[in-house]
Amino acid sequence: MNDIQVQIAPDTAIENKAINQEHVSIKINTKHLNFYYGAQQALFDINLSIPGHKVTSLIGPSGCGKSTFLRILNRMNDIIDGTRVQGLVEIDNKDIYEPRTNVVKLRKKIGMVFQKSNPFPKSIYDNIAYGPKIHGEKQSSILDSIVESSLKGAMLWDEVKDRLFANALELSGGQQQRLCIARALAVDPEVLLMDEPTSALDPRATAGIEDLIRKLQKKYTIVIVTHNMQQAARVSDNTAFFYEGKLIEFGKTNHIFTHPKSKQTEDYITGRFG
Repeated sequence: MNDIQVQIAPDTAIENKAINQEHVSIKINTKHLNFYYGAQQALFDINLSIPGHKVTSLIGPSGCGKSTFLRILNRMNDIIDGTRVQGLVEIDNKDIYEPRTNVVKLRKKIGMVFQKSNPFPKSIYDNIAYGPKIHGEKQSSILDSIVESSLKGAMLWDEVKDRLFANALELSGGQQQRLCIARALAVDPEVLLMDEPTSALDPRATAGIEDLIRKLQKKYTIVIVTHNMQQAARVSDNTAFFYEGKLIEFGKTNHIFTHPKSKQTEDYITGRFG
């Protein structure tokens, strides 16, 4: 972490809203977002606009609310008893917490890749075909095409095309994580949420996932939670720094790492805490 050189220049520090001033298309927008686990408040007044077809990293120490925020974006927190959301969460200018929201369709639109690869104990083929089948696709030729295109999208096709019906659990760790990415791609999402997708991988597999992330941003909006500052610097266009449930700073990644506006951001990215 300490090998990132940070030069503090407060006069040139960007405002959190600078990204909006570029007239980019905003895919995800939160306004005055507060979140509670029972009586405990986990997020405080989060105002964040995430542009489309970019990679946005969420950084901050453990317990700061990054993963909670990520799960809010596809309503994964709904399955936890006693949770409560206040404020506005919009995808494509539509409030995803509006009572008539179809959560199944929402989660089809917003895919999720978790920290630990979690392939189903099924064949490689069945892992990919599972989602399309759940959403009603039954035609074998179409499923075959989806499996191939999804594996190609995850840069895994050439490695597994001759063993599609082998057990997915036989794949290496890096391959399993790419399989999980392919599984998310199979339902044709618009957004990919990634919660520390390389934390359990070796450096070579990590590099492969990072290369994949940069390729995928041409088609998808990607939001990634990471504790790895070097990774955030390598893969993301924009970075949001969270601390104790609050959004401290948001801006272009190169500015966040070289000219942070907040002393808390500076201390975190230089390894003084976290």
